[in-house]
Amino acid sequence: MAQTPDLREFSLIGQTALVTGGNAGIGLGLARGLARAGAAVAILGRRAEENAAAVADLRALGATAHAYEADLLDLAALPDLYARVAADLGSVDILVNNAGSVVVADAVDLELAEFERLMRLNVTAGLALSQLFARERIATQAPGAIVCIASLMSEICRPGTAAYAISKGAVKQLVKTLAVEWAPHGIRVNGIGPGYIRTPLTQRLQDDADFDRKVLADTPMGRWGEPDDLAGTCVFLASDAARFLTGQIIYVDGGWLALI
Repeated sequence: MAQTPDLREFSLIGQTALVTGGNAGIGLGLARGLARAGAAVAILGRRAEENAAAVADLRALGATAHAYEADLLDLAALPDLYARVAADLGSVDILVNNAGSVVVADAVDLELAEFERLMRLNVTAGLALSQLFARERIATQAPGAIVCIASLMSEICRPGTAAYAISKGAVKQLVKTLAVEWAPHGIRVNGIGPGYIRTPLTQRLQDDADFDRKVLADTPMGRWGEPDDLAGTCVFLASDAARFLTGQIIYVDGGWLALI
């Protein structure tokens, strides 16, 4: 008789998750994966209309879902915002630092104000939310999991990506630093490095015929990724199946880094 698989280690039933930038693209794909695994999900996003659509999407999966309109550049507002989310969910067991942006400019031409704004969103906001998460988990002696979205640019760079590559290199070190400091408290910190994924953020690259051909040629699996391709890795990192895994970046890139 066939054995029924025991997948309880991968289940997130009874868990709660907060996903920044969870109303579209990679963030929504991650939120869907967490919801399918049983977690109640809260998303932070700047646009109310996209937030509402994302919540409807998640609730159609049978999930408990909430959305909060937020500008993560407003660091002073994050403590009160986080307290609201934690109160509504009961607690936050899983934090996904996904929100981010891109600045396209050669290093020699990069406006420092633009660079600082990018670092504030891609790095500082994630650190600030991670601090709030860790303080609550440590105070209640509860374990937790943080997943940060890194990038291929955490490992390599190409012309015109100076600001983005610097910020995502910082995310890689953020993951390692927090993992080392917070492991004694049962807080695991890992990252996902997406390959070339079809999202609104990469639309300009998708529309560039030469770049599209290069992505397909340089990706052994021969295609762009989809946001849902990242969901399983996020669920794994958030779940008890990854209980001895911390300080790592898993690259979900169709083999791109292995080929270069």
